[in-house]
This record gives sequence, structure tokens and C-alpha cells, in this order.
Amino acid sequence: MSDRVFNILFLCTGNSARSILAESALTKLGNGRFRAFSAGSYPKGAVNPDAIALLERTEYPTDGLRSKSWDEFSGPDAPVMDFVFTVCDDAAGETCPIWPGHPVTAHWGIEDPSHVLGTPVERERAFGTALRYLENRIKLFIALPFEKLEARALQAQVREIGHGEGASSRRGDAA
Repeated sequence: MSDRVFNILFLCTGNSARSILAESALTKLGNGRFRAFSAGSYPKGAVNPDAIALLERTEYPTDGLRSKSWDEFSGPDAPVMDFVFTVCDDAAGETCPIWPGHPVTAHWGIEDPSHVLGTPVERERAFGTALRYLENRIKLFIALPFEKLEARALQAQVREIGHGEGASSRRGDAA
């Protein structure tokens, strides 16, 4: 097993819910093997309170989570990403910056739980479902034998993960 720590960036348009959930989940589930980040093309400037409440209930880390622009990760002083995953269909359809280091990219789209306008229980259920889908993808991802896969095979594997249960769209496989 390699001691290398991989940098992963989760992208969504608003960077207030799905990408935040993914960042927190990978931080916890990755056991220090991954540095998770999230950003948005048009960040809302605040993390969705329902996302924070769910992360706190599930004892996932919330320290330092904030809605931010993907510009923070495309400059010369930014950490070089090994993987970039879009988690919303809008971000997958946008022209992303050129990421330094040529990371492996994939689209892991799921429905936006913040669009659920029902009762508090219905919103909680939507956020819980989104987190479960992201956790499933992340668990498959962190189980990959990174040191044994060639670049093309790794790219195919991470893209296939995005086609699992809860996939919102199969269009836009690249981040």
C-alpha cells in the first residue's frame, strides 16, 4: 500500500450542499489517505444549513467547510489535484478551468437535495439520500488499487463509479 496522499476536488455549481457533503465524507472515510476539497463555479457563499445539520448528526467533520470558487484551485499556488469529480449536472456541463497536473476526472452527478421544498422531514430525507449515494461512490473509490491501475484503467473505474445508484445523468463524464 502506498503512503501517498491524494488530493481530490469535488465540484458543484453552488458549492453549498453535494460537494460539501462529498468533501466531508471523503475526509472521514479516507482515513488520511486523501485530502478532500470542494468548490463551485458560482458559489453561493454559504453552506446549506441542512447539509451542516446532517454532517453533524452523522459525526462527519464540519470544521473549515465553506462555499468557495473553483478559482481557488486553478491558480499556481493551489494544491495540485489528483482527481476532480463533478457532483452536479450543471457543473459537468460547464467549461472547467485547466487543472494543474492533469487530474483524473469523472462526473458523479446526483440530484440536488437543496431543491426539495417539502417538510423538514422530506428535506432531511433528501439530504440523507444524497449523502448515502456519495458515501457509496466514495467507498468504491477509496477501495480502488491505485498503485496497480494504469492511468486509462483508473480513469475508466472512476467514471464507472459515477454511473451507480442515484446517478442523476449520464451526460458529461468529464469534470
